[in-house]
Amino acid sequence: MEFLNQLEPLLRTFWYVAIPASIIFVLQTLMTLIGASHSDSSDTGLEYHHLGDGADFQLFSFRNLINFLLGFGWAGISLYSTVGHPVSIVAIALTVGVFFVWLFFFIIKQLQRLTEDNSFQRSDTLNKEAEVYLKIPARQHGTGKVLVSSRGAIHELEAMTEGDEIPTGAKVIVVAIENNVLIVAPQ
Repeated sequence: MEFLNQLEPLLRTFWYVAIPASIIFVLQTLMTLIGASHSDSSDTGLEYHHLGDGADFQLFSFRNLINFLLGFGWAGISLYSTVGHPVSIVAIALTVGVFFVWLFFFIIKQLQRLTEDNSFQRSDTLNKEAEVYLKIPARQHGTGKVLVSSRGAIHELEAMTEGDEIPTGAKVIVVAIENNVLIVAPQ
């Protein structure tokens, strides 16, 4: 690494930050892909910040430090020859480092959304409006069918009513569920 000794001190500092951060980042990524890393760190005593949607974010973690240093180092190296003032270079590199931490969190948050259980549950239909697809006879005479929208999909489900027969095309409200059959009432 003799070429580093020939560089100006600020540029050399950026290289000294970028190289180890890049190596550690690659190792972290490989370990994550093979499943060797299942947590950010051990008991550090650092607090998590709740950011909504059930996601917690540990602001001061080793992974975030590496992400910051990665953005900081490579931004400094990239901008060194184009931005003339050292204070401007450091300010921009700091901003890029913070952006890398935010970008990493954003990507992780999007990946966590993929693990959400979006499977259909009959309980999702409670208190929802439905349309009668096949007439619903009075309770003692059997079941009919309704079309109900849940989580962006329309489901055809068996339904019965506590009262009088409900004709095809009528609007109903799902009021209960018994033995996987919707109990509906006219709207």
